Amino acid sequence: PPELPTEELFEPLISTDNLLIERIISTGQTTPTGEWYDQDQDEWVILLQGQATLSYVDGSSVKLKPGDYLFIKAHQKHRVEYTSAEPPCIWLAVHGNLQQQQITKAIE
Repeated sequence: PPELPTEELFEPLISTDNLLIERIISTGQTTPTGEWYDQDQDEWVILLQGQATLSYVDGSSVKLKPGDYLFIKAHQKHRVEYTSAEPPCIWLAVHGNLQQQQITKAIE
């Protein structure tokens, strides 16, 4: 966007009952201390711009740069530890029952 938001921006690009594809713009936001994402659906995410660090409840973490992507299984607890503000992080995230869809496609 021409002007960067002060809050993290979630912009749905495609939204159905079983699938959400969204653009996320982060400008330094992180997951609040002590909180974890625990999502009901799988998530595949790619970082298009910026730098970020995600951590998992088991203590592991991953640093992301443009072009890096992750698959996060449903209920895999994770948090955002860092997002760059300059340049801002631009993410593309796909949410859904992605593993099940892969199995169904392989059978068809």
